[in-house]
Amino acid sequence: MYSSKIAGIGHYVPKNVYTNNDLSRFMETSDEWIQERTGIKERRFADRYEETTTTMGIEAAKVAIERAGITKDDIDFIIFATLSPDYYFPGCGVLLQREMQMKEVGALDIRNQCSGFVYALSVADQFIKTGMYKNILVVGSEKHSFAMDFETRSRNVSVIFGDGAGAAVLQRATKEGQGILSTHLHSDGADAEILAMHYPGAHANKWLKDKPAFPDQELGGLFITADQIESGAALPYMDGPAVFKKAVVKFPEVINEALAANSYTAKDIDLLVPHQANLRISQYVQQLLGLPDDKVFNNIQKYGNTTAASVPIALSEAWEAGKVKEGDLICLAAFGSGFTWASALIKW
Repeated sequence: MYSSKIAGIGHYVPKNVYTNNDLSRFMETSDEWIQERTGIKERRFADRYEETTTTMGIEAAKVAIERAGITKDDIDFIIFATLSPDYYFPGCGVLLQREMQMKEVGALDIRNQCSGFVYALSVADQFIKTGMYKNILVVGSEKHSFAMDFETRSRNVSVIFGDGAGAAVLQRATKEGQGILSTHLHSDGADAEILAMHYPGAHANKWLKDKPAFPDQELGGLFITADQIESGAALPYMDGPAVFKKAVVKFPEVINEALAANSYTAKDIDLLVPHQANLRISQYVQQLLGLPDDKVFNNIQKYGNTTAASVPIALSEAWEAGKVKEGDLICLAAFGSGFTWASALIKW
C-alpha cells in the first residue's frame, strides 16, 4: 500500500467583489447584520456569462498542476466536487477534461456539497494507496451566484455564498510518515430537506399530483414548473439555526476522530483548515479544541461560503502565506448538506 500526499495546491477566485453594503442595494440587509451572524464582509461573484463552475475549476487546476511539477498529460484521473455544475448532466469532470485537452482519463463527479472536497480527497487517497493511479486531480468549484435570489425573502441564504474554485494534485508520498494519514466520512440523511435545493428534481411530479401537466398521459411530467419558480420553491432552502446546531456538534467530533485514529490530540495540530460555512461555527470549534488563532485558518470574511471550493481555497491561501510547511500536521474538516461531514489528517 502506498500513502498519498498533496503534491500541488491552487485556487482561483473571480475578480468581482461584492461587499455586504453592495448586497443592501438589492435586499433589506446591512453590513452589521451579515457580519454579526456569519462573519462575512465580502464575497466574489463569477462573471455571469463568461465564467462557469468548470472554467474556474480549470484555473485552479492549472496552478495545482504546475506546483506539483507535472503537466496535464500526467494526470490519470479527475475527481470534481460541486453542487453547482454547468449542466444537470453530464458532470463537470468531463468538461474540464475536454477543455484542458487531457487524454482519455476517468472522471468522477462528487455531489457532497460542503463536504465534497474532503470526500473527493478520501476517494483519491484510496486510488493512490492501491496503486491504481499516480497523479489524481481533485477539484472543488462553485458558481453559486447564478442560482441565488437577491431579494429580501432569500437573504438568510443569499448573503452567505460566494463563487470560486480550489484544486489539488495527489501523488504517492515519497517519505515515511508523510501525506494523508487518514480520512473520516459520515452522513445522516434524516434531516436532508432542511438544507437543500428541492427543485428541479425527479420528485417534482409530487407538485403536479393535483394538477397534472398532461392529463391524458400516465407517463411524463415537468422537470420544473412555472409555479415552483414563481413561489420560490425552486430556490435553495436552509434552516440556519438547525444547521448551526448540528454543525457545532459534528465538526469537533470528526476532528477528534481523526486525531484519535492517529494517536494525536488537538495540541498537536499545526493548522486546522475548516470548511468556511460560518465564522461563528469556526470560532466555536476553535474554542472547544483550545486552539490559538494562529492554528486555525479562516478566509470566509473575504469569500463567503464557497461550499466544495472552500477547503481547497483556504488550504491554498494558507500554503501561499507560509502557514503550511513540510512536517506540519494539518487537519481539514467540513460539514454540510445531506447532512454529510468529513475530516482528513495530513502530515505535510
